[in-house]
Amino acid sequence: MKAHTHETQQSITPLRAIEILKEGNQRFINNLKANRNLLQQANETREGQWPFAVILSCIDSRTSAELIFDQGLGDIFSIRIAGNIVNTDIIGSIEFGCKVAGSKLIVVLGHTKCGAIKGACDHVEMGNLTELLSKIQPALYQEKQTSKSEDRTSKNSEFVENVATLNVHRSVKTIVDRSYILEQMIEKGEIAIIGAKHNIETGIVEFYPETLISNKSDVRTQMSY
Repeated sequence: MKAHTHETQQSITPLRAIEILKEGNQRFINNLKANRNLLQQANETREGQWPFAVILSCIDSRTSAELIFDQGLGDIFSIRIAGNIVNTDIIGSIEFGCKVAGSKLIVVLGHTKCGAIKGACDHVEMGNLTELLSKIQPALYQEKQTSKSEDRTSKNSEFVENVATLNVHRSVKTIVDRSYILEQMIEKGEIAIIGAKHNIETGIVEFYPETLISNKSDVRTQMSY
């Protein structure tokens, strides 16, 4: 399998990009990797790169976007930070990936049993990690299914997963909220954004269709929440 060129990148629609990632995840969970020569791909991309997607995921060592979506060199931009949180630098990186480098899709990828989410659930404070975890706190307070205060800790796996899912939803909205460039690209149908969650036990990535923002109507609907 060859690396993407400018032509192949531009031929991919945002919705097709989602399907490509789903197909890659199916190969991953079935242990059927695409036949690719990574050294050849490195050579093919020496003059430039044309990734079709930008994926914001956690630094967790079990959640490598290239592996779980079975992608090669030059296929995706991979942004990794604990808790797949959003800040100005990350949004700027996404803007580069889409506006400058031509990527068609943004994916916010959370995962099960996330240590950063657990830390936020327990209100951990430790050095610079304190500020990072504070960006997860809104999802923590948005979780309404767990009523008893004693159950709202990392010891309650259901609570942790609820917060992780809400954190993905919030990150999708935040990216569009805080980037006029990306919002305009979405409204023009040039790119799309969607949230997803990787199950580290099964390898399966679940995409959240309710988070998909791919046109002007979607933007207006999401921004009204």
